[in-house]
Amino acid sequence: MTNDGFFTILDSVDSTNNYAIGQVHAGLAKSGMCWFTHDQTGGKGQRGKTWAMEKGKNIAMSVVFEPGRAHITNPFHLNAAVALTCFEFFKCYAGDETKIKWPNDLFWRDRKAGGILIENIFQGTSWKWTVVGIGININQTRFETFLINPVSLKQITGKQFDQVELALELYELLLKNLANLEPMERLLPKYNQRLYGLHKTVTLKKDAVKFETLVKEVTPQGRLVTVDSMEREFDFGEVEWVL
Repeated sequence: MTNDGFFTILDSVDSTNNYAIGQVHAGLAKSGMCWFTHDQTGGKGQRGKTWAMEKGKNIAMSVVFEPGRAHITNPFHLNAAVALTCFEFFKCYAGDETKIKWPNDLFWRDRKAGGILIENIFQGTSWKWTVVGIGININQTRFETFLINPVSLKQITGKQFDQVELALELYELLLKNLANLEPMERLLPKYNQRLYGLHKTVTLKKDAVKFETLVKEVTPQGRLVTVDSMEREFDFGEVEWVL
């Protein structure tokens, strides 16, 4: 383990989010602390899915924040800021075909390059901590067969990267963007502008039913708005993308 105080490098951990949550509950976390690992053996994704990665090839890290210090009252405000930060970081290397897939996956063309898992810690009704987990494919070129359309920065660019250096760059960008957090009325249009599938017909799945619908926008509360025979709104986890 290497530790400079706020950016800690772990050799191996089941999940950086689990580790970060453990640090919060143990009273050892400070707002802005980050834990990066070379090997994540039980990474978590959205909706209870797993996040699989090859050892020593990618970014897997979690950052903890106290939302109150940044005066964040809407969880999706933070979600949008983190997603835009990851977009901004990845686009610098992968180019203009980088997009944000609602609610917070990182896409390049029609392929998944990364994901964000945000877990919040409450005491009663008080939002005390948020744990931002980020996984981005950097140097991996072979993936598990159950993964759908994965892609890495190396596959996109043909170049090898130092994943720790990139993680530090992303971490510093995230701290900067959250310290200078834009109001939602300015942030949301940027999020929507970079939305994967915007103004296009996509296939979604709700329960066991698949349907085609046009992506219109995401609301300030983070609901996906689509249009087909009527306008609909969906919460996180209510629908799945069919790629």
